[in-house]
Amino acid sequence: MQNEIRIKIRRLRPEIDSDIPLPRYMTDQAAGMDIYAAVTSPLVLAPGQIAMVPTGFAIALPEGFEAQIRPRSGLAARFGVTLVNSPGTIDADYRGEIKVALINLGPAAHTINRSDRIAQMVIQPVWRGCWELADSLEETGRDGGGFGHTGR
Repeated sequence: MQNEIRIKIRRLRPEIDSDIPLPRYMTDQAAGMDIYAAVTSPLVLAPGQIAMVPTGFAIALPEGFEAQIRPRSGLAARFGVTLVNSPGTIDADYRGEIKVALINLGPAAHTINRSDRIAQMVIQPVWRGCWELADSLEETGRDGGGFGHTGR
C-alpha cells in the first residue's frame, strides 16, 4: 500500500486551462506524477534553448514536504529535452505557479504542445540539517577522494 498525503492544488487560470489535466500518476506504482504544459500555442525549443513552461497550477504542500520536479525519461532519451535544474525543488511555502525549466539538448528543434507531458513531480519528506561544528571528522576509507577517485 502506498503512503498518501493530502495536497491542495489550485488552477490559476480555470477559464482557459480547464482542459489541462492536473498532475496524475500514470500507473499504480509510479513514484512521480506527470505534469502537463499549459502553453497557449506550440512552443518550439531550438537546440540549446531554455524555456520556462507554465503548468497552470499552484500547490500548498504540508510543512515538512517538498515537490521535486524531474525530467521525463522518454523526452530526454528520444529528443534530448530535459530540465535545466534537475531536480527542481518546490518548497512547502511556495504558492506561485509551478513552471518547468526545459532545455533542448538534442540535435533538432522540439515542439511542446498544449497538454504535453513535460516533467514529473515527486513528493518527498524533507529533513533539515542542523550544523554541529567539529574540530575533526571521523576518517573513512574514502576520506577526501572526489571525482574519479575509484579509477572508473
